Amino acid sequence: MWWDALLDPFRGKAVTIPPMDGAFRPNTLLETAETFSEAAHPEALLVHEGRLLVASGADLLAFPLEGGAPVPLIRFETAISALAAFPDGGLAVGLVAGEVRLSGGRFDGRVITEVAGRRIHAPTALATLGEGVLYIADGSARFSADDWQSDLMAQGASGAVLRLDLVEGDGRILAEGLAWPAGLLIEPDRSVIVSEASRHRLLRITGDGRSKPQPVLSNLPGYPARLARATGGGAWLALMAPRNRLVELVLTERAYREDMMATVPRDLWIAPQMSSGNSFLEPLQCGGVVTMGVRKPWAPGRSYGLIARLDDHFRPICSLHSRADGRRHGIRDMAEIGGVLFAASRGGNVVLEIETGAA
Repeated sequence: MWWDALLDPFRGKAVTIPPMDGAFRPNTLLETAETFSEAAHPEALLVHEGRLLVASGADLLAFPLEGGAPVPLIRFETAISALAAFPDGGLAVGLVAGEVRLSGGRFDGRVITEVAGRRIHAPTALATLGEGVLYIADGSARFSADDWQSDLMAQGASGAVLRLDLVEGDGRILAEGLAWPAGLLIEPDRSVIVSEASRHRLLRITGDGRSKPQPVLSNLPGYPARLARATGGGAWLALMAPRNRLVELVLTERAYREDMMATVPRDLWIAPQMSSGNSFLEPLQCGGVVTMGVRKPWAPGRSYGLIARLDDHFRPICSLHSRADGRRHGIRDMAEIGGVLFAASRGGNVVLEIETGAA
């Protein structure tokens, strides 16, 4: 009701987050998964022409699917933030510098910095449709693609999903006002499923962008990142960090957040991170105190490893975890082929391989 806004300062407000239960019941499937390869801060994965492409900083590496040493493909001036491929083999590469470069294929050499009058700042995810349609998730109009925590703490909602027809030259803004769109999945009807990280939900956007985005999955226990089509139907969803009551409380305290952002290094903020336990200066909640050398797996963590399997209606049916006492945190992207799911753990500096049994 309208009077709630007037009464809330006097009656207080509970800080709640959804529990890890049901389809999100914890396990150690990510923590105990086989290591496919070590890689520094792997950000994006793509199965391409019989190889697994891994974006590691500014380097794009190609690994044989059966394992082995990588072959360096391209080195860019800035870090890679997203990958996608066209059917003719051409690659679309998002860069932290705020542009999308096309390499190989029909559109080789093109550089995209603007769509429909909107300057690209943070290309967080890419997807293709047919021979020449490119979808771009632009995470923020203020922060770069590697600065999600700043956008979250500033409570930004300036992200957008863009569609560019490279053949016709037609560019459109399908949706605006999004709180860090971080993943895209194109549906058979050409609608787009978007993961909106800072609002912990998935949205469906119509192919022409004329209808208001509709939530398809809300109130997730973590911050969703990229989506990948699962063999046998449904999708995989990476959740790059857990929701935490302390962080939720800080998000309600504007003056505290602004002071923290101005005076404290970003890695030490009370904010979700891709890894934790790296410095004694990190903020700590009582439940996270290491006792007799043991960190409780159920401790409130700043980082976590989590992948959810969704059914055809984007309902969670199971999940894979690396818990608070693990190291394979910050899962940003996945790719499945031949019954194997590859997962990029940015916090763990490793690419994992998990047998799914699907073929």
